Amino acid sequence: MLPVLFMGLFFFYPLLAIFSLSFRPEGVWDFSGFLRIVTTPYYIETLFFTLWQALLSTALTLLLAIPSAYVFVRYQFPFRRLLLTLSSLPFVLPTVVVATALQALLGNNGVVNTLLKGFLSLENAPIQLERTLGFILIAHVFYNYAVALRMISGYWANQSLRLEEAAQLLGASGWRLWWEVRLPMLRPAIVASGVLVFIFTFTSFGIVLILGGVRFSTLEVQIYYQAVNVFDLPMAGALSLVQLGIMAVMMGVYTRLQRQNSVDLAPTRLILKPIRRWSERLAVLGVTSLMSTLLFAPLAVLVWASLTYAQDTPSLHYYGLLDENVRGSALFVSPLMAVANSLQFAAITTILALILGIIASLLIYRYPIADVVFMLPLATSAVTLGFGFILVLDTPPLQLRSSWVIIPIAHTLVALPFVIRSVLPALRAIPHHTLESARLLGASTWRVRREVMLPLIGRGIGVGAVFAFTVSMGEFGASLFVARPNTPTLPIAIFRLLGQPMRDNYGQALALSVILLLCCAAGFLLIERLRDVGAGEF
Repeated sequence: MLPVLFMGLFFFYPLLAIFSLSFRPEGVWDFSGFLRIVTTPYYIETLFFTLWQALLSTALTLLLAIPSAYVFVRYQFPFRRLLLTLSSLPFVLPTVVVATALQALLGNNGVVNTLLKGFLSLENAPIQLERTLGFILIAHVFYNYAVALRMISGYWANQSLRLEEAAQLLGASGWRLWWEVRLPMLRPAIVASGVLVFIFTFTSFGIVLILGGVRFSTLEVQIYYQAVNVFDLPMAGALSLVQLGIMAVMMGVYTRLQRQNSVDLAPTRLILKPIRRWSERLAVLGVTSLMSTLLFAPLAVLVWASLTYAQDTPSLHYYGLLDENVRGSALFVSPLMAVANSLQFAAITTILALILGIIASLLIYRYPIADVVFMLPLATSAVTLGFGFILVLDTPPLQLRSSWVIIPIAHTLVALPFVIRSVLPALRAIPHHTLESARLLGASTWRVRREVMLPLIGRGIGVGAVFAFTVSMGEFGASLFVARPNTPTLPIAIFRLLGQPMRDNYGQALALSVILLLCCAAGFLLIERLRDVGAGEF
C-alpha cells in the first residue's frame, strides 16, 4: 500500500484538483474551458503543432538511431563502449543546460557562426537557427537519440543472427535485407522506442520555451503561460487534462509493448565483427561523426565557454564566483548553495524512489496491469505536476507549499518510473524454478525475497538509484513551480542566471551547467558498470 498511497496523495489527488478546477471553476459544472480549446483557432493550432512537431521529432530520431544501433550491435571498434555510455548523458541534462550548449554552438554568436563569418568574411551569421522550428527539432533529437539507440540496440543484441544469415543465403542483400528481414524483426523495439520518444517530445517544455520563443507554443508551454502569466487556472487545468488524456493512451500502448518485448537481464554475448571492408569503415565513421557532432560538440563547447567567456585566456574565474551572490543576480542565495540544495534533494529523492520503486516493482510483477498506473508520471508533464501541487499542497491536511519537502516529493514522482524500469526487468528475469526451489527448501516468503530476490536484482536496484539521483539533479519543470526563492535547485539557478543580462551572471550559469554535466556523466559511467549493453528495458 505504500507506493499506492504515495501515488494517491501526490499524483492522483493533484490531478483530481485540476479536474475539479477545469470542470467546476466556480463550484458549478462549467465546460467553457474545453469549448474554448475546440473552438478557438489559436488553441487548435497549438494542439496540432504539439502533435506534428512530436511526430517529426520522433521520425528524425528513429531515422538516425536505427543505423547507429546496427553499427553498435555488429562491429567492434575503438571506444565503442565509451561512446554508447556517453550517448545517454544528454537524456538527463536539464533543458536550460541543453539550450545554453546548443546556443553556444549553433546560435547567431555561437562557435560555428563565428568561424563561418571569419572564414567567409561575412557580417551576419550564415546559419540562422535561433527561434526556429529547426532548432527545436535539433534539441529534441539531441535529447532522445540515446533513448531510441539504447532500446533498439538492446533488443537487437538479443536476437539470433540465424534469420539474417538464412536470408542472405537465399539471396537477400542490401535494402531487401533491411526491408524484409531486419526492420520487421526490430518492429517491436522501433515501435516501443518511437512511442516513448513521442511522449517525451509531446511534453517538451524547456526546449520549446527557451529555444522556440513566442512563435512556437505547445500544450506544455500554454499550461505554464496560462497558470503563471495570465493566471487563467481553469484554462490551464483544461489544457492539462487534454494533454494527460493523450499521454495516458500513449503510455498504455507503451507498457503493453514493453510487457511483450522485455528481454532477459543476463549478460548478452554480442557477436561483434572486426572492420575489414571500406563500406564498414564508412558506416562506423559516419555514426561516430554523427554522435560527435550531435551529442558531444555542444557539450564540449559548453565546457570551453565556461572557461573562456569574456576572458582573454581560459581560467576558472566564474567557478570561483559561485560562492558569491554577485550584484544584479536573480538568486537570493549564492549559486554554490543551489548546488548543495540539489545534492541534498537528490539524496532524499534516491532513498524515497528506491523504497517505493522496489515495492511497486514487486506489485507489478504479480499484477502487470499496475504497470500503467505507476508509469503515468512519466507520461504526465512536470509542468502539470507542479501546477497540481500548487493547487492542493497549500491547504490542510497537506500544507507543504512553503516547505522544502515538496521538492523531493515532486522529484520522486518523476524518478519513480525510472527506478521501476530498472528493477522490474531484473524481477522478470528470475527463473520461476529458482523461487520455487527456495520455497520447497523451507524458506518463508520474506526469506525468499531477502536471500534470493534481492541479490538477483541488486544490479537493477543500483541502476535505479543512479537514475533517481541524476534525474533529480536535472529536474526542471516541476521545480520551477514549487521551489522557494531561498531553496533553488541547480537547473532553476541556471535558468534565473541566464535571464539576467549581466556578464557575471552568464558566466556563473555556464559554470553551474558544467558542474551539472559532470554529475550526470559520473552517474551514467556508474550505470554502465552495473549493467551490460543490451540488458534490461527502459
